[in-house]
Formats: sequence, structure tokens, C-alpha cells
Amino acid sequence: MATAKRGRSGMSDQRRHRLRLEISREASRLFWEQGVDATSGDQIAAAVGLSTRTIWRHFRSKESCAEPIVTQGVEWEMSTLRDWPSDLSLEEHFSTEASRFRREASAVELADNGLAMRMIRLADTEPALRTAWLMACDQVEHEMTEIIAKRLDRPAADLQVRLHAAAASAALRVLNEDIGAALLDGADPAQFADAPQRVARAVREATGGAVGDPVTR
Repeated sequence: MATAKRGRSGMSDQRRHRLRLEISREASRLFWEQGVDATSGDQIAAAVGLSTRTIWRHFRSKESCAEPIVTQGVEWEMSTLRDWPSDLSLEEHFSTEASRFRREASAVELADNGLAMRMIRLADTEPALRTAWLMACDQVEHEMTEIIAKRLDRPAADLQVRLHAAAASAALRVLNEDIGAALLDGADPAQFADAPQRVARAVREATGGAVGDPVTR
């Protein structure tokens, strides 16, 4: 029988991920409602129903509590890229998966996306949260390198692959920041109904067209 992988604490990785995400949700809500400086580790712990010691067991600082939610903000895009079939263009694949997400997304997923948007916006004025966002973007770049390497049938260490990945991940960062800021400033969400297609175009344009077409080899 398969068993869940456990870390040094004896907690399964899956359970640890769920707990970190729940802590991150409550911390992010508090950061947005009352500001980072006014939020304490004790308040975050009370909101989740845990001891403060448990919070510090999972996070190195109160600001780092935002990292899992911030990462959730780009998870749909990255999971879509990971699952990109070789016989589809990026635009076709993103359109299909966006339709699926609109049909199947849970209330929790939608709420997490909203919180991620707020934390990315708050990162404009909170350096510690900016660090969390840039760390998430760095992870995106690492994953993008593997995705592009596979797509182009080149080693991940290939310089051109790395340049493509750096450009594509930077384009996604700017796009997420721009759309999120506009929505939080009251823009009509209908203006961004084509956001998945914008993501696909951004990756294609950032890589000079090298990434985006079906693979025919």
C-alpha cells in the first residue's frame, strides 16, 4: 500500500501544504484588511486556530506567510503550461483550459486567486511581500525553463532555453501585475475575459515566436 511522504515533523507533505496554505489565507486577509505592520504572528495564529509556535514552525517570518497564496496566483498558468499537449498551439490550449476552469473552479480557488491578486498589489508598497512575489516568479522561471526545454527538445541548461524562460516568466509577471492592479482599481472584469489568450500571446511574443506552435517532430 502506498503511503504519503512525510517530512521531518512526521506530517505528510500533502497535509503540510494544506496547513501552510490555510495559514497563508488568513495572513493574507489580515495583511490586506489592516496592513502588514499592524498584523502580528499572534493574530495570524488566532485566525487559524493554531499556536504562534506552530506558525513559526512553518514560516520564517510573518511576511513569508503570504508566499503560498502568492504562488497560487500563478499556479493555474503554470499547471496549464505543464499539461500543454504537443499537438496544440499555446493559444488553443489556454482557451480550452480557461473554459474548463470557468466551469469547474471552486469557490476556494476563486477566493485564493483574489487574495493572490491583493498580495501582489500590496507588494508594490511592502518590500517583504515584494520578496515573496519575486520568489514565486523565480520558481516560475525555473519551471518555465523545464517546460520550454521539453517543448524545443533542448537541454534545460541551453542558453537560448534559459533566455526564453527568463523573458516568458518576466512577461507573465508584468501581465499579472497589470491585470490585477486594474481589477483592484475597479476595472470591468469583462475587459479581461481574454486574459488566458493574453498570457499565451505574452509567452509567444517574449520568446520571439519560438514557443507557441504545435510540435510537429
